Amino acid sequence: METIVGIFNSFADAKRGAAILRSLGIPDKRITVLSPHTSEAEIEAQVPTSETEQPGMGAALGGTVGAALGVAGGVEAGAAAASLLIPGVGPVIALGLIGAAIFGAGGAAAGAFAGDALEKGIAEGVPRDELYVYEDALRRGRSVVLAFADNEQIAENARASLARAGAESVDAAREEWWIGLRGAEREHYTNQGGDFDVDEAKYRLGFEAALHPDCRGKSCDEVATRLHQKYGADSEAHGFRQGYERGQTYTRFLTETEQRSSHDEKRSKRAA
Repeated sequence: METIVGIFNSFADAKRGAAILRSLGIPDKRITVLSPHTSEAEIEAQVPTSETEQPGMGAALGGTVGAALGVAGGVEAGAAAASLLIPGVGPVIALGLIGAAIFGAGGAAAGAFAGDALEKGIAEGVPRDELYVYEDALRRGRSVVLAFADNEQIAENARASLARAGAESVDAAREEWWIGLRGAEREHYTNQGGDFDVDEAKYRLGFEAALHPDCRGKSCDEVATRLHQKYGADSEAHGFRQGYERGQTYTRFLTETEQRSSHDEKRSKRAA
C-alpha cells in the first residue's frame, strides 16, 4: 500500500479532496478525513447514515472514541465516523476508520473495531511516524486527508491531484513545523553549550523520535533498544539525546496546555 496525505486549510476543502480521491478510483474505506473541533451536530449533518445506525455519533465510547460504529449495522466503512479526543490536540472528528488506527485512540475497543474494518495492508501501513505532523496541523485548525493506494503510480496521481486542489504535502508541513520551533531550540541548545549548527540534524532526529507514540513519556534509556534499532549510533549522540529530552518536554507542554484549555472551556460553559 502507498500512503497519500494532503493537508487542507478547511474541513470543506478536505472533503473535496476526499471526493477527488474517490473519483480516481480509491475506495471510501481507504480514505479518512481528520478535522479538529467538529461538533456532534456537524458530524450528524456531514456523515451519511443508515436506518440501522444508532443515533448520537458523537457520544463517547470508553471516553475517547465516538459511537459511530455504523459498520456493525451495515454502514460502509468509509461512511463511519469516530470522535477522537487526542491529548495535546483536543476533539477531532475522523470520517473513515483509518483515523482511529493512526492515533490508537480508544484502546482495545477502537483497536478491535478498526482492525476488523481495515484491510491488513492498511492497518500495517499506518504512518504513525508522521503522527506529530498531523497533530500539529489539527492544532492549527487545519484538516488532513489520508488515503492508501494499491501502487505508486496511483498514489502519485492522487498526490498531484490533491496539490492542484490546494493541499500541502506532509513533507512541507513537517518542515513548516520545524521552522516554527527551530529558533527556540537553537537558543536552548546553545545555552546548554551545544553547537546547533553542527548538531541540528541529530538534535532534530532525537526531537522527532520523542514524538513517536511508542516513545512519548519515556526516557531515552527506557526505549534505548528501540531507538538503537531505528537510528543506530545516532541515538547515542549528545545532540540526539538533548533533542529527545526537548521533544518529551514539548509533548508534555502541549498536553498540559490542551487540558487547561479544555478545563477552562468546560468551566465557562457551566458558568453560562
